[in-house]
Amino acid sequence: MLLCRVGSVSWGLGLRSGALRAPALSCRIHRVGTSGDAARFRDTVLLPHTHFPMKLNNQKLLDRELQIQRECGFDQLYTWQRERKAKKEFCLHDGPPYANGDTHVGHALNKILKDVRNRFEVLRGTRVHYVPGWDCHGLPIELKALGQLHAGDLTPLQVRRKAREFAEAAIARQRAAFQRWGIMADWGNCYYSFSGHYEATQLRIFQDMHSKGLVYQDYKPVFWSPSSRTALAEAELEYNSEHLSRSVYATFTLTALPPKLAPSLGNALGKVSVLVWTTQPWTIPANQAVCFMPKAQYSLVKRVDSEQLLLVATERIASLTSALGTDLQNVTTFVGSDLEGGVCQHPTISGKEVPLLPANHVTMAKGTGLVHTAPAHGMEDYSVATHFSLPVDCMVDEEGRFNELAGKDLQGQAVLDKGTDTVICMLQAAGALVKEEWCVHSYPYDWRSKTPVLFRPSKQWFINTANLKDKAKESLQKVKVIPESARATLMAKLDGRTYWCISRQRSWGVPIPVFYHRETGEALLNKYLEHPGLLYYTVGQVSVCV
Repeated sequence: MLLCRVGSVSWGLGLRSGALRAPALSCRIHRVGTSGDAARFRDTVLLPHTHFPMKLNNQKLLDRELQIQRECGFDQLYTWQRERKAKKEFCLHDGPPYANGDTHVGHALNKILKDVRNRFEVLRGTRVHYVPGWDCHGLPIELKALGQLHAGDLTPLQVRRKAREFAEAAIARQRAAFQRWGIMADWGNCYYSFSGHYEATQLRIFQDMHSKGLVYQDYKPVFWSPSSRTALAEAELEYNSEHLSRSVYATFTLTALPPKLAPSLGNALGKVSVLVWTTQPWTIPANQAVCFMPKAQYSLVKRVDSEQLLLVATERIASLTSALGTDLQNVTTFVGSDLEGGVCQHPTISGKEVPLLPANHVTMAKGTGLVHTAPAHGMEDYSVATHFSLPVDCMVDEEGRFNELAGKDLQGQAVLDKGTDTVICMLQAAGALVKEEWCVHSYPYDWRSKTPVLFRPSKQWFINTANLKDKAKESLQKVKVIPESARATLMAKLDGRTYWCISRQRSWGVPIPVFYHRETGEALLNKYLEHPGLLYYTVGQVSVCV
């Protein structure tokens, strides 16, 4: 009989002698009477012995962690591996974190993954070069440093002092955390983007790029954050796919028929309107044109529930019938280029006329096939304005409110809030509002304040990335990309981005090294070197050394 005990139950497995038979299973209940009985079996279980306690809490846990680091010499590992002889060297460039707060799981993921790779290279017998650093400038730090304070109440020097103090404190906390994690790095030789040497290098690079024609100043629409009151680059945006907008279908009445359509539509002058659709009704006061696709088919349709005649893309008639809730009878069809030369009455500005213009950015995926064009609030619109010499007047201030150019009815109203309400009321009063509806779509947000941004023209500094594109593509071909499929995405980004806005309306950062004429606002930049290592910028007879 073989006994096997589990807890207080003993199982017996009996084998009968003689001929081979199936084993008989029997069960016997055995109750453990004393603790001594249990102790008899303790030594039969073989487990490793350790001096580590089973559990540590609070300060004891921290003390033991620091003891392990000290005894293992984690802080000396980087120096040790740098001093040994090795044929190969592995250099890992540290993409710096922002010095704008305490460490979080993102920092841990970043630093630990880098540390795993560095230690792997050490095990391979390679010397590792890894110098950590911090990005110490920019809007995130300035916003955190000012807190509830209003930047307008402080001088630029006061803002910079507060931002630097905040960044230095954040760096100290982050560095202490990284060292406690045991990250192998040259912690005694970190780099900081607010150091004088670092800033001077940036300014020299700016001057070099400017002399090569890669840096220029221009007045054109850029992504603008009303919450931060500054221009943004596309990398500073995040797109909210659940953004809710009030979209409208609105009409622009034809006041002059296109020459090619005049013979057939002469009797309809004053009754024909161009139908447009937009998710940004607040931009209609800035309208300068209505664009069409030259090679597409367009139709004059009549609403069966009224005498209204509308010009729309033939391809969009079915969708518009559903959207407007009425049948649209096709009166006549023609090619888009026949619309050229037509003129419309602006729906909210009395006496203002806007032309019908050809444009290749018009699509048939949504809307009516005819695009309301406000050059101040869109890059495609701005391109049309540049080609046809249309005005690019800015009716929106830095806080995202209509300014005096928008008129008394709109001045001071936030364009994404009350201003939109007012513009829709103006369209309704003019008889130009066909339909209003809510639209869920993707819209750019400021990734810091998590609030919507808008396109707004302003004078900014840009890098001409179009001239760098070919060299960047050539360099990218020499880079190993993991996964390889991501290479196509990088190439597409290079093709699609022809400029990069580098100026910001902030006090904390490396300034654009130029002076401006007090009256004309013209940028004055005249560089010359009088001594190696010194960079001079001159205004008149005054030289400023950087």
